[in-house]
Amino acid sequence: MSNMDDWFRDPSPRSSGSAGSGYPGGGPTEQVPYGAPSQGAWPSQPPSRTGSPERRSQPYQGGGRAYRGGGGGRRWLRPRRILGIAGLLVVLILVFTGVMYFYLNSKLTRVNALVDYNGRPVAAAGQNWLITGSDSRQGLTRKEERQLATGRGIGGHRSDTIMILHIPGNGLPAVLVSIPRDSYVDIPGFGKNKINAAYDFGGPKLLAKTLQNATGLYINHFMSIGFGGLVNVVNSVGGVRMCIPSNLNDPASGLHLKKGCQNLDGAQALGFVRTRHLFATQDLQREQDQRVFIKALLTKMTSPTTLANPFHSFPAAFGAAGSLTVDKGTQLYQLVQVAFALRHPETTTVPVGSTPLLAVGDVVIWAHPQATQLFNAMRNDTPVPKSLLTGSKLAAAS
Repeated sequence: MSNMDDWFRDPSPRSSGSAGSGYPGGGPTEQVPYGAPSQGAWPSQPPSRTGSPERRSQPYQGGGRAYRGGGGGRRWLRPRRILGIAGLLVVLILVFTGVMYFYLNSKLTRVNALVDYNGRPVAAAGQNWLITGSDSRQGLTRKEERQLATGRGIGGHRSDTIMILHIPGNGLPAVLVSIPRDSYVDIPGFGKNKINAAYDFGGPKLLAKTLQNATGLYINHFMSIGFGGLVNVVNSVGGVRMCIPSNLNDPASGLHLKKGCQNLDGAQALGFVRTRHLFATQDLQREQDQRVFIKALLTKMTSPTTLANPFHSFPAAFGAAGSLTVDKGTQLYQLVQVAFALRHPETTTVPVGSTPLLAVGDVVIWAHPQATQLFNAMRNDTPVPKSLLTGSKLAAAS
């Protein structure tokens, strides 16, 4: 036989300490304990690279490609990557917010409503806003005019709603004061007349000048909304919930509401803030209704439910920005301040006295001592006396 055959054959019996084992190299054969490293002719093997058996990853035996366990599959959960993703989201949100802000700010209609003139009151503490609701039909179709009962062929522009909002600079509550539209005042260049005629004679610029002269207040900002704009804003927020103390049916304003709490859409809201013939005090009660409605509208627009829901907040923001007319110096963030100030203001109507019948029809005469006291408190950023705060309450139809 060949030498190879002799190599693996062992013709002679082996025993401990015997020679002639038959293996190459000769010499006695030692008994090697099971599991101990061999000391024979086979070369020694390198140590395992995977460490101790306890630390070795066990291969997946389910068939196909073997997968060894480890943390590589969860690298995307590492804190550094999470912080990076969060930072990117914050940047995207800030960029989107900035773009939206400047876009909405550009949607505001601006007019030169506030100008300096000889004898204009000096600026004082806090901010004073002139807020008007114009009876402008601009933007309404003939069909919408019929549906909203706004009338047709009515020329000029009057202001059915005139208010002054004072936002104190010292943390006191905001004060919202209604100015009766029939207030008998001096209109520069036109003599004595009802104050809402100033809007018809010279627009917001003349109305602001007339009101500043009559009250002694410096008007910092101007804001106005027309019939169509109010309908648009109310519909944008999904309506406004109001609790009506009695049935209201007024063909003149197209209003037909039943007693009880209900959600008013844009058309119903417009009729509600316009109606006056159903009340004993007529326009004076309508002013209270307007203040109650404005508070309800702004409370809804600035509620967490609306702000946190993009399907509500975006339409509300676009509806409001596209419907408002402001002075040239007003920016969007200032309107946000106004919205929050109108959530919980102190409200009243300028104190009035008699309503004599003159050549221009029934007019409202201010109770000047009390009116002066009210406007002085607003100018000086001091609390308005409680006796001058009549509040805002809905009344049943007479």
